[in-house]
Amino acid sequence: MQLKLWQVDAFAAKVLEGNPAAIVPLNRWMDAGLMQRIANENNLAETAFFVRTGDGRYDLRWFTPEGEVDLCGHATLASAWLLFEQLAPQLESVAFQTRSGELVVERGADGQHVMSLPSDKIIRLDTPDDHIHASRLAGALGAPLPAELWKGRYIMAVWEKASDVRDIRGPGDIAAVLRSLGVWGLIATAPGDEGYDFVSRFFAPEKGVPEDPVTGSAHCALTPYWSRRLDKKTLRARQVSPRGGDLVCTDAGARTILSGPCALYMTAEIFV
Repeated sequence: MQLKLWQVDAFAAKVLEGNPAAIVPLNRWMDAGLMQRIANENNLAETAFFVRTGDGRYDLRWFTPEGEVDLCGHATLASAWLLFEQLAPQLESVAFQTRSGELVVERGADGQHVMSLPSDKIIRLDTPDDHIHASRLAGALGAPLPAELWKGRYIMAVWEKASDVRDIRGPGDIAAVLRSLGVWGLIATAPGDEGYDFVSRFFAPEKGVPEDPVTGSAHCALTPYWSRRLDKKTLRARQVSPRGGDLVCTDAGARTILSGPCALYMTAEIFV
């Protein structure tokens, strides 16, 4: 079988920034095990596969090197970019059916496409056991004790200074702590600096992603949190991973609106 593949840097104004995603359009769904092996071979945070179901409508699935996931923002934005720019340039919007429901991306001005994702409901973790978990996370990350700990789709740890998040040395041995809390991903965040409203990083070692460069799904928790805390609906965010990336985030209640550019890095053919 011969398939086309595009690698697109999402939330990036130019290549070699933002978060790379591989996109493989399909005429029909193939075996999930084969899609997983392709994602493992690509060895990127996400490989997206989509199948057209109608005019401007597609089914979309995402795979990390280790497993299929329920939501991925950057690979959704990258998939929409590919459709808008190359495969279906007549479209002004695209609707993806996913494990997280329908996700709509609208064509934006100057390549800043606009994506609507479901907001993540988070709860504060503030028991003595939670304080122990926070201490273990801080030790593994080589960071000070976070000021707050929250849980939604992922664990979200909040620090007091942007430098606390920037200086995290890496995910360390956080997988066991996250498993004990029933999740596989960690968001590290703090108030912004350098003109940003907030900064963040994201770690998911259990999914084969030690650190994700720019994470759309994490901003489904970050945006409502910082919107409430700063009393602002639209925020400018920076994910301060080594590659880094910028997002414009809007709190729309049940939905989180993210926008950003994409850049094409590579086109290829794969043989499986």
